[in-house]
Amino acid sequence: MVQSLGYLKESPSQTAGPYVHIGCTPNFTGIHGVFAEDLGSGPLAGEKTRGERITVRGHVFDGAGMALKDALVEIWQADATGLYNSPSETRGAADPHFFGWGRCPGDMATGEYVFETIKPGRVPFNDGRLMAPHITFWVVARGINIGLQTRMYFGDEEQANAEDPILARIEHKARLSTLIAQRDGDAYTFDIRLQGENETVFFDI
Repeated sequence: MVQSLGYLKESPSQTAGPYVHIGCTPNFTGIHGVFAEDLGSGPLAGEKTRGERITVRGHVFDGAGMALKDALVEIWQADATGLYNSPSETRGAADPHFFGWGRCPGDMATGEYVFETIKPGRVPFNDGRLMAPHITFWVVARGINIGLQTRMYFGDEEQANAEDPILARIEHKARLSTLIAQRDGDAYTFDIRLQGENETVFFDI
């Protein structure tokens, strides 16, 4: 009797373990000669990049409130005018001097991640309404089976945040603060909490 071979079935997920750093940031782990520099490392903005230069920093905390020392964080954002550096961007030409994507492993001593970037512009939602300026985050670490997606909004964009269609869909308004980064000079602090008190809102994308 002929049986189905089960093509296209989803393979089981497994934790990223320590291997995500070896594969994604080999220079960071001391493995040289794979890339001249780790992909996504360094500032997202060059000298010619348009927009307000900012620093985004923070930690990824576990349920016990301890900063993870082996987290890997990626960000994806629009340029200062709200355009993405992507082939799928059809609304106009994005700033050619802005990468729009970055990757940063947490510091092995403190767990802190740091991105040097620019403040993004507003991007339209699929119904045309403008979303507030935001940065999309992807987080992976030992013990996380599937990368976690979240967003960072800006605490000094109160009016735009109030109009944002994504923030409006979050039912428990007390949790909105977990998506808001607070500003100190040119830097924004955005801590991500995986579970427990003040758990960050994550998105099923």
